[in-house]
Amino acid sequence: EVRLAESGGGLAEAGESLRLSCVASGITVVEDGIGWFRQAPGKDREAISCVDGGDGTTFYADSVKGRFTISRDNAKNTVYLQIDNLKPEDTAVYTCIQCTVQGGKMFMNHDVWGQGTQVTVSS
Repeated sequence: EVRLAESGGGLAEAGESLRLSCVASGITVVEDGIGWFRQAPGKDREAISCVDGGDGTTFYADSVKGRFTISRDNAKNTVYLQIDNLKPEDTAVYTCIQCTVQGGKMFMNHDVWGQGTQVTVSS
């Protein structure tokens, strides 16, 4: 059974940092791409970052470039999303999902995703 489990969300103030974790089981992050999308209340789902399997090609949405860093720890089968300089508009549920990066775009596999972790940023 493939499972993705997120952690690391919480309440933070603008300008602070958070690191989200996504632990995978049933798949390996070295072979299968894992990334993140977020959804804020009343807004559409936004694909924000992916680290592809194999060579680890990364994708970042324009809205998060320069502040978000995705990385993976193959030994822990975990993908991280470092969020720096948090902004109130980063408030959302962050969910990890299986993904690939092709042609500079992120493609999500909606059959494999976690339960999400809430990030709330106060101004």
